[in-house]
Amino acid sequence: MKITGGCYCGNVRYEATGEPIMKARCFCRECQYFTGGEGNDFIAVPADSFSYTKGAPKPFARADLPMANTREFCSDCGTPLVTRAPALPTAVIIKVGSLDDAAAFGGPQVVMQTADAHAFHLMPDGVPTFSRFPGQ
Repeated sequence: MKITGGCYCGNVRYEATGEPIMKARCFCRECQYFTGGEGNDFIAVPADSFSYTKGAPKPFARADLPMANTREFCSDCGTPLVTRAPALPTAVIIKVGSLDDAAAFGGPQVVMQTADAHAFHLMPDGVPTFSRFPGQ
């Protein structure tokens, strides 16, 4: 599988090849900040299959959090592109909204961090849900 994507203004582009590690939706409070209030749909891919093909994103990680995720976004238009999580060092977490063809997502295989979800958040039918991360 090959997926491509980038930011809204087109200044940053990426591609990834191979099979996704996971397709998920996360409702943690951090993801709600970065989506504007919704859950975060993402595809995790092997880090060695991912590369930027145009431009470079701006990284951000909170210095006050241990093991903070690094979020990468376009410094011009602000589009969230990927997350790099210390808990998943061999993966890059691609934001579905940045994909050229969002249909490649096909929907989440799992929904996590539902403990942080609000009553207005919709859970997809028939998809396993976890109040925190699977296995916790």
